Amino acid sequence: MDATTRPLVNYQLIRWHLIAASAALLLSMTAGFEYSLQFLGFYPHPDSPIVSPGHMRLIHTNMAAYGWLVNGFTGMLYFVIPRLTGERVWSDGIGKLIFWTWQAILLAALGGYLFDRAQAIEWGETPTGFRPGTFEPNWIPVDLLVVVGAVLLIVQMMVPLYRARQRQYYVSLWYFTSGLVWLALTYLMGTILPEWVLPGAAGAAVTGLFIHDLVGLYVTPMGWGLMYFFVPLILGRPIWSHSLSIIGFWALAFFYPLGGVHHFLISPIPDYVEFGAITTTIAIEVVVTTVVVNFFMTLRGRFSALRTSMAIRWFYAGAVMYFITCLQCSFQVTWMFQKIIHFTDWVVGHAHMIMYGTFTFWMFGVIDWLWPRIVRKEWYSNSLRSWHFWLSTVGIAVMFTDLTIAGLIHGFMQRELNDWMDIVDASIPFWWVRSFAGGLMLTGLLCGLYNMWMTARRGAEYREELHLIPANAD
Repeated sequence: MDATTRPLVNYQLIRWHLIAASAALLLSMTAGFEYSLQFLGFYPHPDSPIVSPGHMRLIHTNMAAYGWLVNGFTGMLYFVIPRLTGERVWSDGIGKLIFWTWQAILLAALGGYLFDRAQAIEWGETPTGFRPGTFEPNWIPVDLLVVVGAVLLIVQMMVPLYRARQRQYYVSLWYFTSGLVWLALTYLMGTILPEWVLPGAAGAAVTGLFIHDLVGLYVTPMGWGLMYFFVPLILGRPIWSHSLSIIGFWALAFFYPLGGVHHFLISPIPDYVEFGAITTTIAIEVVVTTVVVNFFMTLRGRFSALRTSMAIRWFYAGAVMYFITCLQCSFQVTWMFQKIIHFTDWVVGHAHMIMYGTFTFWMFGVIDWLWPRIVRKEWYSNSLRSWHFWLSTVGIAVMFTDLTIAGLIHGFMQRELNDWMDIVDASIPFWWVRSFAGGLMLTGLLCGLYNMWMTARRGAEYREELHLIPANAD
């Protein structure tokens, strides 16, 4: 097939990335569920040093970030960018190279986690390849390979953006462009500087920026960009306010990079740095409000879409949880709250709500809409789609509420100088509920993955007209 007949969108690459993303999410959630069992005395591998609870935690967080989200977002970019620019990505061959390189990076990182080669940087545990403080080989240099993979992806996606430079960019392209560039810069900053250049409190401050900016400067632009594309597309109407979408972009770029130190409040990091992080984090809530308002005003008059479109249901459930999480964050980053909830289960609940309840929900929404178009088959089971949604929604709602309460109890007991084992005993009932909620979410995922597999194998022939929402819907 020559260049003149090559299709605009390479559905094979999209399918590959979605399958890899789904496998990574299953691995991540299974590891997270097993990790939660250690708090209840039922860890299934108590005598294995390789699959110890600590290693399971690394697999849980890193496979969610780099296996699930990066693969999933990359697959979405292969669909959205060519459609918005009218140009193909740089090269299908480079696309295959990126895919296989990224999966090799994930496998190398997984081996590093299991065989004690991880760094001591949260969400940056990927091995450097050298022993700390030396250049003696220690493992595959996964850190540097991640940057290489990010640069390849940037070039792959920037080519159509460059070719379409004379056209007016839709706001989704603003977010995608910045998110791709920020990914490489953030990763270099967070995993290289603290390990090799900045010791002590300075390194901790940069690590805080890395943790926060990986979410705010990659995951958030990708998530918002996808919402700004798919919501109007599915509803068949333009976004409510283009101006609000632009305000959200520039406010994100201005405020978000400065807030990461709030992960290390009440620490040796200078107070003025902490106060700056608190201020900008609270400002982010204003930014998030503009985005959420924009999405819900776009839905105004089309609320029936919540019944007729499962993708819209995923999107707007995620938007509600996004607003709740960011509103909570604007309080929890203050010194007053930190004195109570610092290093408690409150923070764990918050992290799960944003990464699973928001961005994973949005990815599920995109997959729900796109998967039948990729495999050209109708969904195998609408019941499984519903089970996936409701088990996931109930599970994350229960987990978030449970861990928020557990964190408050822990914090107040600690403030009153209760014995540590008394705090543990008080937390155990909440840990039972957490594992139960995680089981619901994992079961929901299994329903969704089984449905994807059966759809590709046995689904009825795809019919686009079945997925259109009437223009007069209200």
